[in-house]
Amino acid sequence: MSQQPVQAISSRLILLIKAGYWLALLIIAAMVMASFILLQQLMAAQRHNDALLDIVSTQKALSQRIVFLAGAAGAASRDQQPALITAFKQATAEFEKNYDLLLDRVAADPTSPARFDPKSVQNVLFAKPFHLDYFSVGLIANGERLVSGFESQLGMAIDGGYKGGSERVKLDASVANATLSGYAALGQRISADADARSDTLLNLHRTLFYATIGVIVLVALFIFRPMSNAILRKTHELMDARNSMAFIAVHDGLTGLYNRTFLTDHFDTLIKSAQRRRERLAVVQLDLDRFKQINDTLGHAAGDYVLVVTAQRMRDACRASDLCVRLGGDEFVMILNGAGGTEDINMTAKRILAQINEPIIFQGATILPGASAGIAVYPIDADNAQDLLVHADLALYSAKKQGGGSFSFFSEELRRELDHRKQLEHDIRIAISEKEFQVYFQPQVSLSNGTISGIEALVRWTHAERGTIAPGEFIPVAEKCGLMPEIGRIVIAKAIHEAADWNRDGIAFGRLAVNVSGSELREPDFDAFLFNTLQKAGLPPEKLSLEIVESVILDDEKTGIAAKLRHIRAAGVHLELDDFGTGYASLSHVNPNEIDRLKIDRRFVQKINENGDNTKIVRAITELARGLGISIVAEGAETEAELNSLMALGCDQVQGYSIAFPMPQEKAREWLVARTPRKARLTVLRGSLA
Repeated sequence: MSQQPVQAISSRLILLIKAGYWLALLIIAAMVMASFILLQQLMAAQRHNDALLDIVSTQKALSQRIVFLAGAAGAASRDQQPALITAFKQATAEFEKNYDLLLDRVAADPTSPARFDPKSVQNVLFAKPFHLDYFSVGLIANGERLVSGFESQLGMAIDGGYKGGSERVKLDASVANATLSGYAALGQRISADADARSDTLLNLHRTLFYATIGVIVLVALFIFRPMSNAILRKTHELMDARNSMAFIAVHDGLTGLYNRTFLTDHFDTLIKSAQRRRERLAVVQLDLDRFKQINDTLGHAAGDYVLVVTAQRMRDACRASDLCVRLGGDEFVMILNGAGGTEDINMTAKRILAQINEPIIFQGATILPGASAGIAVYPIDADNAQDLLVHADLALYSAKKQGGGSFSFFSEELRRELDHRKQLEHDIRIAISEKEFQVYFQPQVSLSNGTISGIEALVRWTHAERGTIAPGEFIPVAEKCGLMPEIGRIVIAKAIHEAADWNRDGIAFGRLAVNVSGSELREPDFDAFLFNTLQKAGLPPEKLSLEIVESVILDDEKTGIAAKLRHIRAAGVHLELDDFGTGYASLSHVNPNEIDRLKIDRRFVQKINENGDNTKIVRAITELARGLGISIVAEGAETEAELNSLMALGCDQVQGYSIAFPMPQEKAREWLVARTPRKARLTVLRGSLA
């Protein structure tokens, strides 16, 4: 059977089960609601009957009290009679009030055909043999006349009282007895009606209960059973999905190694275990030296393949008790339990690196990834997970500085460097908050006519205690701890405001060039910040150039940098490719629709008059740029011979110490003013027109 019919049948079955489920649910809900309503009616009827029986019981007692008080008042002495007459009057009034309430509660109707039904309440009230209504009204009337007679006799009546005298008004005991008998019968009738009504409601309630049980059984057999089977299947699927998610949560999706989350959660446990066993634990942090080059030249598929192969080689090189982790990108960590002495760790690291550094064949291409490693050892270098990773990373950085392809142990010298870096990071944060970073400017001039083609803004930092700190010292630290975007914004804002002042004063400076890193461009609001700064300062966008390195122009569309650069360039800001020739940019990226100027790196300019290879490289770059219609500028020219060689190769624009050193803004303004062409003044000659 094909997949589509199976899916159609499955969909219909699910729909049928759902419909049956909701129908059964509605039926059960209706039955439960009906049962609830019946129960409420039963309780309401019970309360009503209880209230009627209370009234009947009170009336029986009051009828006897009226007879008793009437006799007592007639037989009492004159001084005792007032109190008894008052009590007699109150009993009669209460009897009358309760009787009116009783008639209202039972909805008494003397014309109702129900009075002929010997089992009805109406029969007791209005028919033989009880005629309760007649005797109750008679008892009330006799009681009121007797009270009036007593009051008249004693002179208590306000309106003169009953004129016939109390001796002519007697309370007929037979009326009282008939009233008592009638109320007794009324109570029995009310109880009988209540019992009959309760039996009816209970029988109906019992029927509904059994029907509900039957519906539930049918639902269980024909709906919940297949539904439970479906739920069971879905539960197994969810359990499988949960297990997969649990695996993904602690494993890297590409290589299958443990990820950073797993390392964070379990590193302390590994350290405690090593502490109990009194063993050493080695943290080996690895990094591929040429991974970015592989991605840029062969593509991300090749890069992913290299990562997968590297991960497999790590597994093969370590023991079952060791831990292999991918931190992200091309960064890996190996935790070696029971690492032994320094020589043992040294031999293990050599073996691991030798295995990882073997060539990798991808689609016919031979790749040499070249891994480097940094090693930190517990408990010698640190006693906690965070410091061990930091120290291993610092040792890795040291190994990379030595040329890569090797490993380095953490040492006291590196510890001092770490302390220095931590202090430097602290000072950088303070300098950012105080905006202590200064801007120096280095001009770019044309060799052919001496005009100023541009001026580059360079960051400088003068520490309050340590004096001037070189950019090569603090910029790598700022980039490592993510502070470069904040420094960049300080430099850009100061440089743009200074250039805007020059522009307003008519000082020629060509274009202001500022360096922008990838981390700055990855900030979501960088373009908004740039345009806002230009607008506030009053500098036209065409007076600004952004210098970016090749790694930025190679950035793919996923990070949004490429689109952001297009947006910035469309607004009139120029883009320059800095340090051209030192990266891995494809010539397809050197596009006049994306780049306005190439900047030849200083390593190709220095001693160009003596180095034939540098001459060939600069000539090739110059011809490439000229053919594409892109301007070029060479940086790092320091001697007259280098300037002459550049001029001969057709590279007209230069920047370097031979032209001018980087200068603070005051000296830069003086330098620019001294070289700004002065406007010719029109002199009017006065004299005779003859």
